[in-house]
Amino acid sequence: MKQRSSTKISLKWIPFLCISFFILGTVFSNRLWIPTIFNDCDTKKKPATDNDEKGEVLKTHEAIESLDKSFAMLQIKLAPPGSSQKMKNSDATGAVSTLAGIDSPRKKAFMVIGINTAFSSRRRRDSIRETWMPQGEKLVRLEREKGIIIRFIIGHSATSDSILDRAIDSEDAQHKDFLRLEHVEGYHELSAKTKTYICTAVANWDAEFYVKVDDDVHVNLGKLAALLGRYRSKPMAYIGCMKSGPVLSKKSVKYHEPEYWKFGEEGNKYFRHATGQIYAISKDLANYVAANQHILHKYANEDVSLGSWFIGLEVQHLNIKSMCCGTPPDCELKAKAGNACAASFDWSCSGICRSVEKIKIVHQRCGEGDAVVWSALF
Repeated sequence: MKQRSSTKISLKWIPFLCISFFILGTVFSNRLWIPTIFNDCDTKKKPATDNDEKGEVLKTHEAIESLDKSFAMLQIKLAPPGSSQKMKNSDATGAVSTLAGIDSPRKKAFMVIGINTAFSSRRRRDSIRETWMPQGEKLVRLEREKGIIIRFIIGHSATSDSILDRAIDSEDAQHKDFLRLEHVEGYHELSAKTKTYICTAVANWDAEFYVKVDDDVHVNLGKLAALLGRYRSKPMAYIGCMKSGPVLSKKSVKYHEPEYWKFGEEGNKYFRHATGQIYAISKDLANYVAANQHILHKYANEDVSLGSWFIGLEVQHLNIKSMCCGTPPDCELKAKAGNACAASFDWSCSGICRSVEKIKIVHQRCGEGDAVVWSALF
């Protein structure tokens, strides 16, 4: 009887012993079943994943902001020419504000004439100074009273402070009629030089028109000014003698076009563009070139390059024959008929043949007279 009683007592304590051992186990292991489940869930939801998500969100925002800035810059660069005045005051425009500087306002002018010249062309420059280009005080007065700026445009040599550069510095100190460009001179770099000239002129002068002329062309300033004055109301004017010459694919020819394949089949012609001896562009077109200089493509021939920059824009191509008269007797007959030419040159030489000697004859027989530009209304 005693033996059975003790057995019953021990069996009665078994559940309590199990519970006791379970509690002791949880104490020593420092974890319970239910909290473990919640801790596992919290681990999945909070620390690492939360930080990772915040980091990814920040990266996404930064990427979006970067894209927004890039898109804004692209919008500014591709802005229509009519918005040039607004662009001028923006730090992102590049060409106008950077070149001109914040504290150096541009001077107002009617037209800026850049005479393209080379290191070796001293005699050509002197022949122009002796004929149609005013000198000294007259040049200053022309700027002050008529708003006509005339400068020989030239860059620098490939060698810093070379004898060529020093010669130009000396000549400029004497005549004060150069506009030096941040450009390395070279015959095959005329497209780059034209672009740099336009950008530099825009940075220095707020003109109605920007003209480029070669140093072997005769110009009647009064006639040219009066002619351009007629087109002041045309903000997208591209003025000159329009042509469409053949695209020359052969390397041996003078005006070879390395990118001839872009113009279609062999034997095709270029699009319409002003001949390179002399042309003028309005303020808005010049500002467009300055604002977009880094994305404008340059072809081998500078007049083709200029024409290509305006394709796709609402440009008015004004074909003005008086800007490409021939030398005597052509320009002389027109002058006697009361229709003086704005510019004269020989097509066969892409300028006046033997211009150093002949330009004086052209000036004598086809020149409008020194007084005309002072009385011209524009």
